[in-house]
Amino acid sequence: MYLNINTDLTVDQKAYINSTKQFADEHIINNSIEWDKKQIFPKEVLKKSAGLGLAGIYVPEKDGGTGLTRLDASLIFEELAYACPSTSAFLSIHNMTAWMLSQFGSDELKNKYMKKITSMESISSYCLTEPGSGSDANAMITKGLPDSNNSSLNINGSKSFISGAGESDLYFVMMKTEINNRDESSCVIIEKSSEGISFGKNEEKMGWKNQPTRVVAFDQCIAPFENIVGKPGDGFKIAMQGLDGGRINIASCSLGAARFCIDKSIAYINERKQFGKFLKEFQNIQFKIADMITDYNAARLMVHEAAKALDNKQSDTTLRSAMAKKFATDVCYNICNEALQIHGGYGYLSEYGIEKMVRDCRVHQILEGTNEIMKVIISRNIIGN
Repeated sequence: MYLNINTDLTVDQKAYINSTKQFADEHIINNSIEWDKKQIFPKEVLKKSAGLGLAGIYVPEKDGGTGLTRLDASLIFEELAYACPSTSAFLSIHNMTAWMLSQFGSDELKNKYMKKITSMESISSYCLTEPGSGSDANAMITKGLPDSNNSSLNINGSKSFISGAGESDLYFVMMKTEINNRDESSCVIIEKSSEGISFGKNEEKMGWKNQPTRVVAFDQCIAPFENIVGKPGDGFKIAMQGLDGGRINIASCSLGAARFCIDKSIAYINERKQFGKFLKEFQNIQFKIADMITDYNAARLMVHEAAKALDNKQSDTTLRSAMAKKFATDVCYNICNEALQIHGGYGYLSEYGIEKMVRDCRVHQILEGTNEIMKVIISRNIIGN
């Protein structure tokens, strides 16, 4: 590790990072390329991570979580992403669902699912995006209609690009509900074993190959009314608050990939000779490394500031999260791509791990709201519309 990134951290934060690094070194980093090639979903490793408290990182201890801050979580996801961005990103999705249930769920619903989620006995996926709506959460058409006595919901519709679909045990589904004659959105937990739920083919993707991505379809799928997270109509609020944290998490995953690529590049230029000189002696290479390190540090500062804003419940959390997500995912992708260029043909080979980082990081500029949507959010927060 060439970058000294832990100088401003607390003793506890350094301990979280060290234990996470130890776990990633033992279980993830040496397996990540094989998982990617063979499209292996590392279920058992994910379940083992729960033993470190990584399945409920910012869930309060009273609900069975680790009780850490969003800043702590950012540090953890970065360290996991250093080993494998795709694995870290999926774990961040699971953590998002755990937080949703902890933050908004009734005591009855928590008693039903919380322990299973924080122990990863039940792996969870988050279902917001639909084939025709993309980043427009208000445009979703998946609908859950209550029966006459509000004991169950009859759900029809579909969700697309769902990470973990077909493998996860629980699905936190955003949908339209018409309860008390109101048109509203709600978040509903649906079990994999529910009648009327089905899954499409595993999508062939550029990156994130070690986690399945499928359509989740609902055809007269019945879910208990009490599986609504929070109150009926809270869905949009839950989704938007979840996205603030999700954007910080995915930006943190980009940081881990970028730091991996910087470390690999520094090691490479110290050992590789060209035209009788080490690569590190060429000014062009020195400038590339300088830009990579500067951009990484700037992105890390933005992500950490956004995480602190979320921890402190600041009014500008959405703005800071959008800026951090846009900037970090853009520059970190560029860092990974530059590292590939520095490695030349070797960077293009899978065994070096660089090309996987490029592929895995590319989608970070799209999910949790595209970076074009981030620009809309940023401009509207500053200048209005």
